[in-house]
Amino acid sequence: EQITIPLKHGMFDDDNMFNRCEKLERVDLVGGVHGTVAALLMEEWRNDVHEAIDSINQILPTHNYDKAVAIRCWIRSVLRKIVHYKTQHRLFLNEAARTLELASLPSDIVTKSVLPFLDLPSYTFDGEDYEEHGMT
Repeated sequence: EQITIPLKHGMFDDDNMFNRCEKLERVDLVGGVHGTVAALLMEEWRNDVHEAIDSINQILPTHNYDKAVAIRCWIRSVLRKIVHYKTQHRLFLNEAARTLELASLPSDIVTKSVLPFLDLPSYTFDGEDYEEHGMT
């Protein structure tokens, strides 16, 4: 069986939530996560996040207990990766903007025409601020 959830920190606080769900083997994500991953600049980053997202579907079939704990740890891990790559994405964009400005391209053109095209979708993940402040 499967569940479909948003990528949200703190969804499963009860460790026993899935104790009677031995057949739970798959978690699918809804929300802006797929659009954000698709917009990451580097293919390596996209592959890494896709691998992290799919990892729960490799873990759950082998666990008959502690599924809520496994899902909670997985959510935290995926959020951490997404926040990291979103930060790297912004750093690349800032560097690209500086390079374009040094190439004598007017900053208003860079700011209004180039950077919005390269930016990530505006979706913010629940728990993203939590991870950015180093809390676990």
